[in-house]
Amino acid sequence: MNKFLFFIISLFSISAFSQIVEPVKFTSEVKKTGENTYDLIVNATIEDGWYLYAQDLPEGGPIPTSFTFENKKGDFELIGETRESESQKKFDKIFEMDLSYFAYNATFTQSIKVTNSDLASINASIDYQSCDDEKCIFETAEFQFVIPGKTVANNETDSNATDVEKKQNETDLNSDNRGQNSGNQGLLSIFFFAFLAGFAALLTPCVFPMIPLTVSFFTKQSKNRASGIKNAILYGVFIIVIYVVLGSIITAIFGADALNALSTSVWFNVIFFLLLVIFAISFLGAFEITLPQSWANKVDSQADRGGIIGIFFMALALAIVSFSCTGPIVGGLLVEAASKGGIAPIIGMLGFSLAIALPFTLFAIFPGWLNSLPKSGGWLNTVKVVLGFLELAFAFKFLSQADLVLQGHLLEREVFIAIWIACFGALALYLFGKIKLPHDGHLEHISVGRLLLALLTLSFVVYMIPGLWGAPLKLISAFPPPLDYAESPYGVGFMKTGTSATSFDGELPEGAKLIPPHDLLSFRNYDQGLAYAKQVNKPVLIDFTGLACVNCRKMEQKVWPEENILSILKNDVVLISLYVDEKKELAEKDKYTSSETGKKIKTVGNKWSDFQITRYKANAQPFYVLMDLDENNLIDPVGYTPDALEYQAWLRKGIDNFSKE
Repeated sequence: MNKFLFFIISLFSISAFSQIVEPVKFTSEVKKTGENTYDLIVNATIEDGWYLYAQDLPEGGPIPTSFTFENKKGDFELIGETRESESQKKFDKIFEMDLSYFAYNATFTQSIKVTNSDLASINASIDYQSCDDEKCIFETAEFQFVIPGKTVANNETDSNATDVEKKQNETDLNSDNRGQNSGNQGLLSIFFFAFLAGFAALLTPCVFPMIPLTVSFFTKQSKNRASGIKNAILYGVFIIVIYVVLGSIITAIFGADALNALSTSVWFNVIFFLLLVIFAISFLGAFEITLPQSWANKVDSQADRGGIIGIFFMALALAIVSFSCTGPIVGGLLVEAASKGGIAPIIGMLGFSLAIALPFTLFAIFPGWLNSLPKSGGWLNTVKVVLGFLELAFAFKFLSQADLVLQGHLLEREVFIAIWIACFGALALYLFGKIKLPHDGHLEHISVGRLLLALLTLSFVVYMIPGLWGAPLKLISAFPPPLDYAESPYGVGFMKTGTSATSFDGELPEGAKLIPPHDLLSFRNYDQGLAYAKQVNKPVLIDFTGLACVNCRKMEQKVWPEENILSILKNDVVLISLYVDEKKELAEKDKYTSSETGKKIKTVGNKWSDFQITRYKANAQPFYVLMDLDENNLIDPVGYTPDALEYQAWLRKGIDNFSKE
């Protein structure tokens, strides 16, 4: 449940996809703070669904936001570092590190002391990376800060800032609605999985037997059927209220940002790993975790009062008495919800409690259904044990996350998969009746349902075994460490040699390199790649990408390794990967000013970014172009395409068009 998987299938036409996106708008201002001292302030307004990375990021991660203040004549002095407003923090699986970023808005402030009284303005620029769930852009924004009381000679100001100021009022009016659409999707996921978790808790020995007992109580103690239904509905409502209040308290005490930061910290992941292990051992029958008995006694005494207050305390008694079964599930749910921030813990508790409350209400309305319920018995303990094995397996995800952050390489991919094989293998043996635990009774035979679950678990174990030899295991890709965080990135027992099936056969062409772990032949220079394509008579696949592009890595790790796609990339096209964030400086003779954007092109990344903008009217990555040897498009370009079948169909159609020429 740590990561919720969903697929966004989209294939846009060139008119829809090829466009210049500007998700971040900047405005600038200057404030006088003292004699000859000023604050240079940059305000960033970020579109819904996009985020801007902070200034301080670990090496090897995305491009941090950075500022350059032109001061060739020494007209001013910088006072300290550039300050920034509070950012959010989360662990990123692609980069395997904690990353700080801004959503919706950000403010940067640089204090200066002016040493030249004639100084009228200061030119500055910002290099930044901004991403959403599908693409990233790497841009430079330029500013001119005008010193208060001074007049710029030609009265020119930063055109970018001017355009933003025209839109600022509209932005402020709509600020309250920011993030609503993107947030809704995450909250719905939390609600859905919390609802499923509630049903799992419902089938435990602490909760399930309470259904017929509680419903019978309401139907017998009430004056009539309508009264019984009303009381049962109140009971269900109070269950929901109790758990939602719990989520609200957690959010209020820690705050959304603190919860998010807490859930991504090393020590928290280690502590939660230990807690899950303790909960799992409890579920397996070693001991019971319960709240103080005095709490239950006091609540039970209040439940006898009758009326609405009595019903409320009956619901509270259920929450306390069932804690040994529901506590571990609620704890895991709150941690997952905490990583989403905001009101996610409240939404999670709403979904969880709704699943528990519904049966009590429905069976009170239709008491005849009680006869269809299975009788309490050993199967309830089996459910509890299964949950124990699941908690034990999921616990190692949190330990793995801490290891990834520390880069300790103590729980690499092969070790993680081996642990999961052991956990689910033991679960399969338990379901087959080969392992008995303390609370298990005598088992003469296993039910058909238990047999089917045992076979499903065993199949899952068999599925995971090839993961030790480098199989991607896409069904559980959100849980184990990535393929390159392993003892052997090419798989256990595999030694890469020059004659390996994954290696390029022959001497590498000029300007080409092999991309591990699949040894794709790729060019980093457009002209060299095009020349080689003409030599071998193959179409060209231009991959506009970035060293710090998250979704580019997702495509390379999850879509490109598909057998049919990998075969196309190796045999049917010439791959040219152009990195728009490459910081290598161009030779002086190769620097120029873009005719499209008016920006100064100084680096290799600037050159490829300008090439993409000028030719394809697009500036987001990833961006894929299939073209013939005359540099004409064979098919409309596409961006982030996580559905492998769609991406394969796009590649195949372009290659077929090349064959027809």
